[in-house]
Amino acid sequence: QVQLEESGGDSVQTGGSLTLSCTVSEYPYSQYCIGWARQGPNTGRVGIGAIDATGRTTYANSVKGRFTVSQDYAKNTLYLQMNNLKPEDAAMYYCAAQFWCSVVPGVMPGFDTWGQGTQVTVSS
Repeated sequence: QVQLEESGGDSVQTGGSLTLSCTVSEYPYSQYCIGWARQGPNTGRVGIGAIDATGRTTYANSVKGRFTVSQDYAKNTLYLQMNNLKPEDAAMYYCAAQFWCSVVPGVMPGFDTWGQGTQVTVSS
């Protein structure tokens, strides 16, 4: 079973930047989508960005232009670069994956594999 482990959560000020990392234990299939979701104190878990095996990406409107998902396949690591952070970005951030998946622009994958999460706090 694929294991996802997030790291890098921290407390930052509004307007600041932070990079989250996710270590992926293995890529059992050549076709996959992998990305990030978040859950705030009063919201459900929502996908915010994903990348597939070809490098194609998709983002939620709430983070488009501020967040970037990237992967280093050789290091089995996924990243989430977050810039211009806002108080509403404060949440538990989860690394997530779906296999036999390709990113469709404007559509968030139906993730079915999850990490344990890492907390991001944004202070004003």
